[in-house]
Amino acid sequence: MSIKKIFFIFITAFLLNTVWEHLHSLLYIHYKGGEITNFILFRATLFDAVFITVLIFVMANIKSLNKTWFLVSVSVATAILIEIYALSTGRWAYGAMPVIPIINTGLTPTVQLAFLGYITKRLNKIS
Repeated sequence: MSIKKIFFIFITAFLLNTVWEHLHSLLYIHYKGGEITNFILFRATLFDAVFITVLIFVMANIKSLNKTWFLVSVSVATAILIEIYALSTGRWAYGAMPVIPIINTGLTPTVQLAFLGYITKRLNKIS
């Protein structure tokens, strides 16, 4: 995979996650007890875009698996672990967030990496 392709994957993931982070930030009460600022949303977006870019790069270089299921399953598992950690340590708290029963994580953060990773993969024509 070329540097140019990786760059476009990152930009796509960054733009999609910027919109997502700003929209679903309204479903949270706070970040570390304080206001959710644009800088906090930028950092979250940057992490998400780097994660998706690295995951797609790894996925593209593995030949013997269903790449879409790899992308989705690793993304959902990672999101669940991040949410469980963040909620248990008080990094953030949900407000009007729909919560998935049993795992007790927010719907939008749980599906974000998988959904936007898949969209990024499709928009960049990664097979």
